[in-house]
Amino acid sequence: MDQPAESAQPGPPPRPGAASVPYGTPSVPYGTPSVPYGTPDTPRVAVRGEAVLEVDPEIARLTITVSARGVDRRSALDDLTRRNNQVLALVKPYGEAVEKLETGAFSVTPEISPKGRHERVRAYHGRVHLTATLGDFTALGELTSRLADLDLTRVDGPWWGLRPDSPAYGRARQQAVREAVQRAREYAGALGARLVALTELADLEAEQGPLQPVAVAAPRTRSRYDGPAEREPAALDLEPQRQTVYAHVNARFTMTPPEL
Repeated sequence: MDQPAESAQPGPPPRPGAASVPYGTPSVPYGTPSVPYGTPDTPRVAVRGEAVLEVDPEIARLTITVSARGVDRRSALDDLTRRNNQVLALVKPYGEAVEKLETGAFSVTPEISPKGRHERVRAYHGRVHLTATLGDFTALGELTSRLADLDLTRVDGPWWGLRPDSPAYGRARQQAVREAVQRAREYAGALGARLVALTELADLEAEQGPLQPVAVAAPRTRSRYDGPAEREPAALDLEPQRQTVYAHVNARFTMTPPEL
């Protein structure tokens, strides 16, 4: 008596969007990226395009730290509030030259006396951190000097930089792409071939280098009197620091068969 033919076992359902292949056919493991190798009839060339631009900065940042010290919490807080208001009153009249004025961390910390068995508070220290972003560099030197002339006020900076939407980033990316095309064309030309089509363009990195501190105004302490100085301090002569913008791309092209 003839044995009945064994029925084929159905395979797992195909993944959405995946090509239908017979069950049991060897395939590349799922999740493994395909390597775009060329063929003798359609060779491929892979290149990297790079661009480095030196541009003028667009903004400058100043970090301002206002401090106060008092024998009790209320006096420290009152002094800190008054000095913080002095900074705000000094910065805000510059108008559009100061694009942003932001208050960061605020703290009032007790100082414990190192002597004695009990937790006796010796003094209270208060601090407020502010950040001013300027787009008009003509006011930068004057503002920096005037801030550094305030009591118990520390000024750090300026840190030069570019705006997030700066056109310099776009110019660097375009230059990197043009360099990739030119490099691929030269490789193909060395083989007596020419480029046919672009198969891949990968943006690896397009970012500005780290902001570099150029000048630091050290903390200054005068008498306890917080009134205006007898004369305005001389404005600092601050030279903007050029910014470096990088862009890198990977590109793959197909080309005509070479003439070897």
